[in-house]
Amino acid sequence: MNNNMKYSALVVAMTLGLSACGSSSSSSNTDTTPAPVEPTTFDFDATAMIENLSDSVIVAGYNDLSDKSVNLYDATVALVNDPTALNLTTAQQAWIEARKPWEQGESHIFGPVDQLSIDPHLDSWPLATSDLNRVLSDVANIDATFIAQMNDNVQGYHTMEYLLFGDGVADNEKSIDELTAQERDYLMATAEIFKGYTQELAQAWTQGIADDDGNLGTPYETTLKSANNDVYGSQLAVIEELVNGMIGIVDEVGNGKIADPFGGSLALADTSLVESQYSWNSLIDFSNNIQGVLNVYQGEFVGNADAQGIYDFVAAGDQALADRVLAEINQSITDINAIAGDNNMPFRSAISDETARVRIQTAIDSLAILQASLETDVVALVANWSGK
Repeated sequence: MNNNMKYSALVVAMTLGLSACGSSSSSSNTDTTPAPVEPTTFDFDATAMIENLSDSVIVAGYNDLSDKSVNLYDATVALVNDPTALNLTTAQQAWIEARKPWEQGESHIFGPVDQLSIDPHLDSWPLATSDLNRVLSDVANIDATFIAQMNDNVQGYHTMEYLLFGDGVADNEKSIDELTAQERDYLMATAEIFKGYTQELAQAWTQGIADDDGNLGTPYETTLKSANNDVYGSQLAVIEELVNGMIGIVDEVGNGKIADPFGGSLALADTSLVESQYSWNSLIDFSNNIQGVLNVYQGEFVGNADAQGIYDFVAAGDQALADRVLAEINQSITDINAIAGDNNMPFRSAISDETARVRIQTAIDSLAILQASLETDVVALVANWSGK
Protein backbone atom coordinates (compact mmCIF):
# COMPACT_ATOMS: atom_id res chain seq x y z
CA MET A 1 0.00 0.00 0.00
CA ASN A 2 1.31 3.44 -0.74
CA ASN A 3 1.06 6.82 0.90
CA ASN A 4 0.09 9.10 -1.99
CA MET A 5 -2.19 6.57 -3.67
CA LYS A 6 -4.31 5.66 -0.69
CA TYR A 7 -7.63 4.10 -1.37
CA SER A 8 -10.21 4.93 1.25
CA ALA A 9 -11.08 2.04 3.51
CA LEU A 10 -14.58 0.82 2.80
CA VAL A 11 -16.94 1.38 5.71
CA VAL A 12 -19.33 -1.53 5.45
CA ALA A 13 -22.66 -1.51 7.26
CA MET A 14 -22.79 -4.83 9.00
CA THR A 15 -26.07 -4.58 10.85
CA LEU A 16 -29.51 -5.29 9.56
CA GLY A 17 -32.45 -3.19 10.73
CA LEU A 18 -35.94 -4.51 10.19
CA SER A 19 -39.09 -2.48 10.66
CA ALA A 20 -42.71 -3.23 10.08
CA CYS A 21 -45.46 -0.71 9.64
CA GLY A 22 -48.82 -1.65 11.12
CA SER A 23 -52.08 -0.29 9.79
CA SER A 24 -55.63 -0.29 10.99
CA SER A 25 -58.93 0.24 9.31
CA SER A 26 -62.12 1.50 10.82
CA SER A 27 -64.11 -0.58 8.36
CA SER A 28 -62.31 -3.89 8.90
CA ASN A 29 -60.65 -5.82 11.66
CA THR A 30 -58.30 -7.47 9.12
CA ASP A 31 -54.69 -6.19 9.01
CA THR A 32 -53.46 -6.59 5.44
CA THR A 33 -49.87 -5.46 6.15
CA PRO A 34 -47.44 -8.28 5.23
CA ALA A 35 -45.65 -9.77 8.20
CA PRO A 36 -41.91 -8.92 8.31
CA VAL A 37 -39.64 -11.62 6.97
CA GLU A 38 -37.25 -12.70 9.67
CA PRO A 39 -33.64 -13.16 8.56
CA THR A 40 -32.18 -16.62 8.59
CA THR A 41 -29.61 -16.60 11.36
CA PHE A 42 -26.79 -19.06 11.84
CA ASP A 43 -24.61 -20.16 14.72
CA PHE A 44 -20.82 -20.10 14.79
CA ASP A 45 -18.37 -19.88 17.67
CA ALA A 46 -15.85 -17.35 16.38
CA THR A 47 -13.37 -17.61 19.25
CA ALA A 48 -11.04 -20.22 17.69
CA MET A 49 -11.19 -18.48 14.31
CA ILE A 50 -10.21 -15.10 15.71
CA GLU A 51 -7.39 -16.61 17.78
CA ASN A 52 -6.05 -18.48 14.76
CA LEU A 53 -6.20 -15.47 12.45
CA SER A 54 -4.40 -13.38 15.05
CA ASP A 55 -1.68 -15.94 15.78
CA SER A 56 -1.23 -17.95 12.59
CA VAL A 57 -1.89 -15.27 9.98
CA ILE A 58 -1.34 -11.74 11.29
CA VAL A 59 1.34 -12.23 13.96
CA ALA A 60 3.03 -14.97 11.95
CA GLY A 61 3.17 -12.64 8.96
CA TYR A 62 4.61 -9.73 10.91
CA ASN A 63 7.20 -11.96 12.57
CA ASP A 64 8.19 -13.23 9.14
CA LEU A 65 8.44 -9.65 7.89
CA SER A 66 10.68 -8.76 10.81
CA ASP A 67 12.91 -11.78 10.17
CA LYS A 68 13.13 -11.01 6.45
CA SER A 69 14.02 -7.39 7.20
CA VAL A 70 16.97 -8.60 9.28
CA ASN A 71 18.12 -10.71 6.34
CA LEU A 72 17.77 -7.70 4.05
CA TYR A 73 19.80 -5.50 6.37
CA ASP A 74 22.50 -8.14 6.71
CA ALA A 75 22.66 -8.45 2.92
CA THR A 76 23.14 -4.68 2.54
CA VAL A 77 25.92 -4.70 5.14
CA ALA A 78 27.67 -7.45 3.22
CA LEU A 79 27.24 -5.46 0.02
CA VAL A 80 28.77 -2.33 1.55
CA ASN A 81 31.71 -4.26 2.98
CA ASP A 82 32.27 -6.32 -0.17
CA PRO A 83 30.62 -4.78 -3.26
CA THR A 84 30.53 -7.80 -5.57
CA ALA A 85 28.01 -8.93 -8.16
CA LEU A 86 27.13 -11.91 -5.97
CA ASN A 87 26.42 -9.74 -2.94
CA LEU A 88 24.28 -7.42 -5.06
CA THR A 89 22.24 -10.37 -6.30
CA THR A 90 21.87 -11.62 -2.73
CA ALA A 91 20.62 -8.21 -1.58
CA GLN A 92 18.18 -8.02 -4.50
CA GLN A 93 16.73 -11.41 -3.59
CA ALA A 94 16.52 -10.40 0.07
CA TRP A 95 14.45 -7.37 -0.97
CA ILE A 96 12.06 -9.58 -2.96
CA GLU A 97 11.69 -11.97 -0.03
CA ALA A 98 11.05 -9.12 2.42
CA ARG A 99 8.40 -7.71 0.09
CA LYS A 100 6.23 -10.85 0.17
CA PRO A 101 4.99 -10.84 3.80
CA TRP A 102 4.28 -7.12 3.63
CA GLU A 103 2.18 -7.38 0.49
CA GLN A 104 0.27 -10.34 1.89
CA GLY A 105 -0.25 -8.39 5.11
CA GLU A 106 -2.09 -5.61 3.27
CA SER A 107 -5.23 -7.70 3.73
CA HIS A 108 -5.20 -6.60 7.38
CA ILE A 109 -3.91 -3.03 7.46
CA PHE A 110 -5.34 -2.09 10.84
CA GLY A 111 -4.19 -1.68 14.41
CA PRO A 112 -0.50 -0.88 15.06
CA VAL A 113 0.41 -0.67 11.37
CA ASP A 114 -1.95 2.29 11.22
CA GLN A 115 -1.35 3.69 14.71
CA LEU A 116 2.42 3.77 14.21
CA SER A 117 2.24 5.04 10.59
CA ILE A 118 4.21 1.97 9.54
CA ASP A 119 2.59 1.87 6.10
CA PRO A 120 3.97 5.21 4.86
CA HIS A 121 7.29 4.59 6.61
CA LEU A 122 7.78 1.32 4.70
CA ASP A 123 5.80 1.62 1.51
CA SER A 124 5.36 5.22 0.32
CA TRP A 125 4.77 5.50 -3.40
CA PRO A 126 5.65 7.21 -5.68
CA LEU A 127 9.29 7.52 -4.79
CA ALA A 128 10.74 11.05 -4.91
CA THR A 129 13.62 10.08 -7.17
CA SER A 130 14.74 13.66 -7.81
CA ASP A 131 15.07 14.31 -4.07
CA LEU A 132 16.84 11.00 -3.57
CA ASN A 133 19.34 11.66 -6.35
CA ARG A 134 19.99 15.16 -5.01
CA VAL A 135 20.87 13.72 -1.60
CA LEU A 136 23.12 11.13 -3.18
CA SER A 137 24.97 13.90 -5.02
CA ASP A 138 25.22 16.45 -2.21
CA VAL A 139 25.50 14.61 1.11
CA ALA A 140 28.85 13.17 2.10
CA ASN A 141 28.02 11.10 5.18
CA ILE A 142 24.82 9.08 5.04
CA ASP A 143 23.81 6.94 8.01
CA ALA A 144 20.64 5.74 9.74
CA THR A 145 20.37 8.91 11.84
CA PHE A 146 20.34 10.97 8.67
CA ILE A 147 17.81 8.70 6.93
CA ALA A 148 15.45 8.79 9.92
CA GLN A 149 15.05 12.54 9.40
CA MET A 150 14.14 12.20 5.73
CA ASN A 151 10.62 12.17 4.29
CA ASP A 152 8.89 8.82 3.87
CA ASN A 153 9.04 9.09 0.07
CA VAL A 154 12.83 8.67 0.12
CA GLN A 155 12.79 5.75 2.56
CA GLY A 156 11.36 2.25 2.67
CA TYR A 157 10.83 -0.47 0.13
CA HIS A 158 10.86 1.59 -3.03
CA THR A 159 13.98 3.55 -2.14
CA MET A 160 15.85 0.29 -1.61
CA GLU A 161 14.27 -1.13 -4.75
CA TYR A 162 15.48 1.80 -6.85
CA LEU A 163 19.00 1.57 -5.45
CA LEU A 164 19.19 -2.22 -5.91
CA PHE A 165 17.54 -2.68 -9.31
CA GLY A 166 17.92 0.64 -11.16
CA ASP A 167 15.18 2.68 -12.84
CA GLY A 168 13.43 -0.37 -14.34
CA VAL A 169 12.93 1.20 -17.75
CA ALA A 170 15.02 -1.12 -19.95
CA ASP A 171 15.63 -3.93 -17.46
CA ASN A 172 15.72 -4.79 -13.76
CA GLU A 173 19.30 -6.01 -13.72
CA LYS A 174 21.49 -3.29 -12.22
CA SER A 175 25.17 -4.20 -12.35
CA ILE A 176 27.57 -3.84 -9.48
CA ASP A 177 29.50 -1.24 -11.49
CA GLU A 178 26.40 0.98 -11.51
CA LEU A 179 26.04 0.92 -7.72
CA THR A 180 28.01 3.83 -6.26
CA ALA A 181 29.51 4.00 -2.79
CA GLN A 182 26.96 6.68 -1.85
CA GLU A 183 24.12 4.46 -3.02
CA ARG A 184 25.45 1.54 -0.98
CA ASP A 185 25.61 3.70 2.15
CA TYR A 186 22.11 5.05 1.59
CA LEU A 187 20.84 1.52 0.97
CA MET A 188 22.34 0.12 4.17
CA ALA A 189 21.10 3.03 6.28
CA THR A 190 17.61 2.71 4.84
CA ALA A 191 17.60 -1.03 5.49
CA GLU A 192 18.58 -0.37 9.11
CA ILE A 193 15.67 2.05 9.64
CA PHE A 194 13.36 -0.34 7.79
CA LYS A 195 14.38 -3.20 10.09
CA GLY A 196 13.54 -1.10 13.12
CA TYR A 197 10.04 -0.32 11.88
CA THR A 198 9.24 -3.96 11.16
CA GLN A 199 10.50 -5.02 14.58
CA GLU A 200 8.38 -2.32 16.20
CA LEU A 201 5.33 -3.59 14.32
CA ALA A 202 5.85 -7.20 15.36
CA GLN A 203 6.43 -6.12 18.96
CA ALA A 204 3.22 -4.04 18.99
CA TRP A 205 1.19 -7.15 18.23
CA THR A 206 2.88 -9.48 20.71
CA GLN A 207 4.14 -7.16 23.46
CA GLY A 208 2.40 -3.82 23.02
CA ILE A 209 3.35 -0.32 21.87
CA ALA A 210 5.90 1.44 24.04
CA ASP A 211 5.06 4.86 25.48
CA ASP A 212 7.57 7.69 25.91
CA ASP A 213 8.89 6.08 29.08
CA GLY A 214 9.34 2.69 27.44
CA ASN A 215 6.36 1.10 29.12
CA LEU A 216 4.49 -1.37 26.94
CA GLY A 217 0.76 -1.20 26.44
CA THR A 218 -1.64 -4.06 25.77
CA PRO A 219 -0.44 -6.36 22.96
CA TYR A 220 -2.73 -5.86 20.00
CA GLU A 221 -3.26 -9.59 19.64
CA THR A 222 -4.83 -9.50 23.11
CA THR A 223 -7.07 -6.63 22.05
CA LEU A 224 -8.20 -8.52 18.97
CA LYS A 225 -8.79 -11.80 20.77
CA SER A 226 -10.58 -10.44 23.83
CA ALA A 227 -13.11 -8.48 21.73
CA ASN A 228 -14.47 -6.76 24.84
CA ASN A 229 -12.62 -3.47 24.94
CA ASP A 230 -12.63 0.10 23.65
CA VAL A 231 -11.40 -1.00 20.22
CA TYR A 232 -13.58 -4.06 19.66
CA GLY A 233 -16.75 -4.19 21.68
CA SER A 234 -17.64 -7.65 20.42
CA GLN A 235 -16.47 -10.47 18.19
CA LEU A 236 -18.74 -9.03 15.51
CA ALA A 237 -16.54 -5.92 15.42
CA VAL A 238 -13.47 -8.11 14.89
CA ILE A 239 -15.12 -10.00 12.04
CA GLU A 240 -16.17 -6.69 10.49
CA GLU A 241 -12.55 -5.51 10.71
CA LEU A 242 -11.26 -8.65 9.01
CA VAL A 243 -13.87 -8.63 6.23
CA ASN A 244 -13.35 -4.91 5.62
CA GLY A 245 -9.61 -5.55 5.34
CA MET A 246 -10.22 -8.16 2.65
CA ILE A 247 -12.57 -5.87 0.76
CA GLY A 248 -10.16 -2.95 1.02
CA ILE A 249 -7.17 -4.67 -0.57
CA VAL A 250 -9.26 -6.30 -3.33
CA ASP A 251 -10.57 -2.82 -4.16
CA GLU A 252 -7.09 -1.30 -4.04
CA VAL A 253 -5.55 -3.92 -6.33
CA GLY A 254 -8.36 -3.99 -8.88
CA ASN A 255 -9.36 -0.34 -8.92
CA GLY A 256 -6.03 1.24 -8.05
CA LYS A 257 -2.79 -0.67 -8.41
CA ILE A 258 -3.85 -2.32 -11.68
CA ALA A 259 -6.53 0.00 -13.07
CA ASP A 260 -4.76 3.33 -12.57
CA PRO A 261 -1.66 2.60 -14.72
CA PHE A 262 -3.80 0.48 -17.10
CA GLY A 263 -5.90 3.51 -17.97
CA GLY A 264 -9.14 3.59 -19.88
CA SER A 265 -7.38 2.91 -23.17
CA LEU A 266 -3.98 2.03 -24.61
CA ALA A 267 -3.30 5.73 -25.14
CA LEU A 268 -3.92 6.43 -21.45
CA ALA A 269 -1.60 3.75 -20.06
CA ASP A 270 0.79 5.39 -17.58
CA THR A 271 3.93 3.55 -16.49
CA SER A 272 4.72 6.23 -13.89
CA LEU A 273 1.83 4.88 -11.79
CA VAL A 274 3.15 1.31 -11.68
CA GLU A 275 4.22 0.35 -8.17
CA SER A 276 7.36 -1.81 -7.78
CA GLN A 277 8.32 -0.94 -11.34
CA TYR A 278 12.08 -0.79 -10.70
CA SER A 279 12.35 -4.47 -9.79
CA TRP A 280 9.58 -5.56 -12.18
CA ASN A 281 7.97 -7.14 -9.13
CA SER A 282 4.53 -5.55 -9.64
CA LEU A 283 2.57 -8.64 -10.67
CA ILE A 284 4.08 -10.63 -7.81
CA ASP A 285 3.00 -7.82 -5.47
CA PHE A 286 -0.58 -7.91 -6.78
CA SER A 287 -0.73 -11.67 -6.54
CA ASN A 288 0.60 -11.56 -2.98
CA ASN A 289 -2.01 -8.97 -2.06
CA ILE A 290 -4.78 -11.38 -3.01
CA GLN A 291 -2.88 -14.29 -1.49
CA GLY A 292 -3.17 -12.29 1.71
CA VAL A 293 -6.94 -12.31 1.27
CA LEU A 294 -6.77 -16.07 0.82
CA ASN A 295 -4.68 -16.36 3.99
CA VAL A 296 -7.37 -14.62 6.03
CA TYR A 297 -10.14 -16.51 4.29
CA GLN A 298 -8.58 -19.92 4.88
CA GLY A 299 -6.85 -19.12 8.17
CA GLU A 300 -3.39 -20.01 6.89
CA PHE A 301 -0.09 -18.18 6.48
CA VAL A 302 2.46 -20.95 6.85
CA GLY A 303 0.67 -24.27 6.71
CA ASN A 304 -1.83 -24.86 9.51
CA ALA A 305 -4.36 -26.24 7.02
CA ASP A 306 -6.85 -27.46 9.64
CA ALA A 307 -7.25 -24.08 11.36
CA GLN A 308 -10.24 -21.79 10.97
CA GLY A 309 -10.56 -18.71 8.79
CA ILE A 310 -13.36 -16.54 7.44
CA TYR A 311 -14.25 -19.42 5.10
CA ASP A 312 -15.43 -21.48 8.07
CA PHE A 313 -17.53 -18.59 9.34
CA VAL A 314 -19.19 -18.09 5.95
CA ALA A 315 -19.67 -21.83 5.46
CA ALA A 316 -21.59 -22.03 8.73
CA GLY A 317 -24.17 -19.71 7.22
CA ASP A 318 -23.97 -20.58 3.53
CA GLN A 319 -21.71 -23.38 2.28
CA ALA A 320 -22.30 -22.54 -1.39
CA LEU A 321 -21.31 -18.92 -0.81
CA ALA A 322 -18.18 -19.96 1.08
CA ASP A 323 -17.07 -22.17 -1.79
CA ARG A 324 -17.92 -19.56 -4.41
CA VAL A 325 -15.86 -16.84 -2.72
CA LEU A 326 -12.95 -19.26 -2.32
CA ALA A 327 -13.11 -20.02 -6.05
CA GLU A 328 -13.26 -16.30 -6.87
CA ILE A 329 -10.19 -15.56 -4.75
CA ASN A 330 -8.22 -18.31 -6.46
CA GLN A 331 -9.43 -17.20 -9.89
CA SER A 332 -8.29 -13.63 -9.20
CA ILE A 333 -4.80 -14.86 -8.29
CA THR A 334 -4.70 -17.02 -11.42
CA ASP A 335 -5.77 -14.15 -13.66
CA ILE A 336 -3.23 -11.75 -12.13
CA ASN A 337 -0.43 -14.27 -12.68
CA ALA A 338 -1.59 -14.79 -16.27
CA ILE A 339 -0.97 -11.12 -17.14
CA ALA A 340 2.72 -11.83 -17.66
CA GLY A 341 1.92 -14.24 -20.50
CA ASP A 342 4.29 -16.86 -21.85
CA ASN A 343 7.23 -14.45 -22.06
CA ASN A 344 7.04 -13.22 -18.45
CA MET A 345 6.21 -9.66 -19.45
CA PRO A 346 6.55 -7.10 -16.63
CA PHE A 347 3.41 -5.16 -15.76
CA ARG A 348 4.89 -1.83 -16.85
CA SER A 349 5.24 -3.32 -20.37
CA ALA A 350 1.95 -5.23 -20.28
CA ILE A 351 -0.14 -2.08 -19.91
CA SER A 352 1.15 -0.90 -23.29
CA ASP A 353 0.69 -4.22 -25.08
CA GLU A 354 -2.68 -4.80 -26.77
CA THR A 355 -2.72 -8.56 -26.17
CA ALA A 356 -1.60 -8.25 -22.57
CA ARG A 357 -4.23 -5.58 -21.96
CA VAL A 358 -6.90 -8.20 -22.62
CA ARG A 359 -5.40 -10.33 -19.88
CA ILE A 360 -5.24 -7.31 -17.58
CA GLN A 361 -8.91 -6.58 -18.15
CA THR A 362 -9.71 -10.20 -17.30
CA ALA A 363 -7.92 -9.81 -13.97
CA ILE A 364 -9.71 -6.54 -13.24
CA ASP A 365 -13.04 -8.22 -13.98
CA SER A 366 -12.23 -11.16 -11.70
CA LEU A 367 -11.34 -8.81 -8.87
CA ALA A 368 -14.58 -6.88 -9.40
CA ILE A 369 -16.58 -10.10 -9.09
CA LEU A 370 -14.74 -11.01 -5.89
CA GLN A 371 -15.20 -7.55 -4.45
CA ALA A 372 -18.94 -7.64 -5.16
CA SER A 373 -19.29 -11.03 -3.47
CA LEU A 374 -17.49 -9.80 -0.37
CA GLU A 375 -19.26 -6.45 -0.19
CA THR A 376 -22.74 -7.76 -0.85
CA ASP A 377 -23.09 -11.44 -0.02
CA VAL A 378 -20.53 -11.90 2.75
CA VAL A 379 -21.48 -8.64 4.44
CA ALA A 380 -25.16 -9.63 4.37
CA LEU A 381 -24.30 -13.01 5.85
CA VAL A 382 -22.32 -11.41 8.68
CA ALA A 383 -25.39 -9.35 9.52
CA ASN A 384 -27.34 -12.57 10.10
CA TRP A 385 -24.84 -14.13 12.50
CA SER A 386 -26.55 -15.08 15.74
CA GLY A 387 -23.43 -14.26 17.71
CA LYS A 388 -23.58 -10.55 17.05
